[in-house]
This record gives sequence, C-alpha cells and structure tokens, in this order.
Amino acid sequence: MAEQEKKPIKITETILRDAHQSLIATRMTTEQMLPIVDTMDKVGYYSVECWGGATFDASLRFLHEDPWERLRKFRDGFKHTKLQMLFRGQNILGYRPYADDVVEYFVQKSVANGIDIIRIFDCLNDLRNLQTAVDAANKEKAHAQVALSYTLGDAYTLEYWTKIAKQIEEMGASSICIKDMAGLLLPYKATELVSALKKAVKIPIQLHTHYTSGVASMTYLKAVEAGVDVIDTAISPFALGTSQPATEVMVETFKGTAYDTGYDQKLLAEIADYFRPIRDQALESGLLNPKNLGVNIKTLLYQVPGGMLSNLTSQLKEQHAEDKFYEVLEEVPRVRKDLGEPPLVTPSSQIVGTQAVFNVLTGERYKMVTKETKDVLSGKYGATVKPFNLEVQKKCIGDTEPITCRPADLLDHELEKLESEMAQWKEQDEDVLTYALFPQVAVDFFKYRQAQETKIDPGVADSKNKAYPV
Repeated sequence: MAEQEKKPIKITETILRDAHQSLIATRMTTEQMLPIVDTMDKVGYYSVECWGGATFDASLRFLHEDPWERLRKFRDGFKHTKLQMLFRGQNILGYRPYADDVVEYFVQKSVANGIDIIRIFDCLNDLRNLQTAVDAANKEKAHAQVALSYTLGDAYTLEYWTKIAKQIEEMGASSICIKDMAGLLLPYKATELVSALKKAVKIPIQLHTHYTSGVASMTYLKAVEAGVDVIDTAISPFALGTSQPATEVMVETFKGTAYDTGYDQKLLAEIADYFRPIRDQALESGLLNPKNLGVNIKTLLYQVPGGMLSNLTSQLKEQHAEDKFYEVLEEVPRVRKDLGEPPLVTPSSQIVGTQAVFNVLTGERYKMVTKETKDVLSGKYGATVKPFNLEVQKKCIGDTEPITCRPADLLDHELEKLESEMAQWKEQDEDVLTYALFPQVAVDFFKYRQAQETKIDPGVADSKNKAYPV
C-alpha cells in the first residue's frame, strides 16, 4: 500500500461495558473503573463504550449504583474521549417496546449526561423500531450509529445487507455497525461484507464481534484490509472468550502498516496491569468462569451466541434434563425458522432458546408456548425477514389477528403516567426513566438510596435489599 494511502484503524475500547458484561455478567463497579479513566483518556481511542446494554440493569439490581451517576462520573473523567452506549431501539435498555415519548426522553437524558455515540439495534433488524431513537439522537446532536444484528440464514444475503445499509443511511444514521454478537462472521466473509457495504454507502462502517468461535482477530484483520473504519476491542485481561479481541494485539498487528493506530503500548500495558488483579479476583471468586475464556466451536455449528448456550445449559439443569442438550441445540434452528428466521440477540435469542427447551421437554412441539413466542408470532416485536410458519402461528395464537404496523404505534404516551406513579421517589429527572425500565428494581434501589441518605441500615428500610450480591 502506498504511503499516501495511510488509513489508521480506529478503535472502540469495550472494557467498561461489553468486555465485563460478556465475561463477568456486568459486575464491575464504578469504583473499580474510575481510577484508570485518566490513563484511558490518553490513549486516543475513537471511543470508549461504557454504558447501556446490561450495565443499567446490573448497576441497579446487583451493585446498588445509580447508572446515571456512573455516566456523569465517566463524563467528568474522560476529557478527550467520546463516550459510547448500546441502545435496544424501541426497547431502550429494557425488554419491551416503550412509547416514543419515553425513547425520546431517554436519548435526550443520555446525551445530556455525557453520551456522544449511541449504537442502536433491533433484534429483528426492523428499521421501524430504530427510527425514533435515530431521530432523537440527531435532534440532540449526538452520533446515531445503527447496528445490523449479523446472522446467517437463507434470507441474509449480501443483497439483504447492502439494501438495509442503504436504508440506514437514508434514515439519517451517522454510521453503521456490523454487530456480530455470536462471532459468526468468518474472515473471508468479512472481506466480502465490508467491501459490499463500503460500495453501497458513504457513512463509516464499524465492526463489533466476539471471540466465542475463535476467529475474531482474523476477521478483524480481513475487515480492516477491506476498508472497515472502526473495530471494537477489549484490553487483554478482559479480552478473548465471549469478549472481544485484545486491544494490544490488534494495535501491534497493525503497527508499521498503513493501518497503524499510533497508540502507545506502554499506556495500554498500564491499563492492562490495572485490570489484571480485577480479573484474578473474578476468577478466584468464581464470577469469571474459565469456560467463558475458551473457544466454543458449537457457536459456528449451531449459530447460537455464547450467552444463549449458557442460558440453555442452566434451564436444562433446573429441569434435571441436561441429557437433552443436543436435542435442544438441534431444535433451536427449527424454532428460529418457524419464527421467521430472526437474528439471535437479546431478546430474540432468549425467546427462541426457551421455546426450543419447551418443545423438547414436553415431547410435542408448541404444546407449551411462552407469552414471548406468542408476541413474536403476533407481530408485537416487529417484522421478521422471512414469513412465519403458518401452521405454527395458528397453533400458538389461534385466530388472533397479527399486527403489521410498527409495534410502538399502538402505544400511548407513557411519561406522564410514569411520573405520577413514582413521584414520591423522584430526586432527579432521570429517576423516571430508571423506573420506566425496571419498576420493581428501581423502587428497591430508590428505597436503598433513601436509606443511605438518612444513614439508616438499608435492611431496615427494605429487607429485599439484603438480597443484592455485591
């Protein structure tokens, strides 16, 4: 490559969000993260992913922390680096579609508290579920990045991906992310996909993958050569396994080439040294399961994300039916096909996985049907790429007329109602949003917070708080 064609690869660091979400169930505390922020701020990262995803839920539920307070502290510490979050489209950071007024207010408050880049995805790649969030981000002058939930299947051709990329550009997104949550994107397929997307759209392309299947670093190498603009990596103590490729390895790989990041390995080593004892502690306590650090080739064979595999294992263990593991794995692609071949990512992965378990354990397919399966087949999550299996749909929802509109079109504005429900707990504007996403967990947290402020033993305020593992 000629000297003038230099194109340094940009990097998003995931240690403060996806890396610890993937490896230690999002249990890293704000206190553990803050001392290293100043050093991280000197690296020159394109962005640091530090909020959204499961961090919001885990902060409240398990760590007794206000996620908004965490974000403000990050914003104070990162003087030169953009902060990034993951956002589930119309589901925000929860598990159901919210009315547009809640989505808009959440985006507004995320940006006001310090977020620069919002990565927005939908588990069905139904762009109607993303438009409100994209418009809201643009209104707040934030960077709206739309993520394609990457998956395999008959419907997911290069033509499908390029067509949807063009629509994303048209809807006003600032960039596109290929979100490969299960580590299914193989190196040479990355060359094809990135090349096709770069031809189809003018906005930047970012690639996010997981190391679960063992190919992620090679996939990044080929994607960078094909012109991808940004890659997601994790500092080495929390890299690999179900997390991302290691930051230092990718920086060293491109050193001295046209893609050289220019990052200082001494700085990165300092960051790695900081996180290593936290990792060792997590291994010692059992919070970090060594199984999550290996290569799981079943991911490629069954197209099942790592997190979904562990969910299936625990569901079968509870039912004393661990011997049915392979039957369930084989049932997953069949259920997925019946449900219109959605990508397997939160919440569709949980819905398909749980239904596959029921189908196998009851001995009759769709004898027991979850509410979520019925909702998918009723159109309440949005449009799937392929049509549903009509026989299965009939068996599960009978004569119920499926909806074809955007699910949120059927929702009335919710903010006012939510405000009145939680008025007694409100100490900051953002509290209503915390309550909107997780009402019960939020109230428990608000009680705990009140107890802390009045210096009462939180156990006296609400015995439920004692159940929080720290």
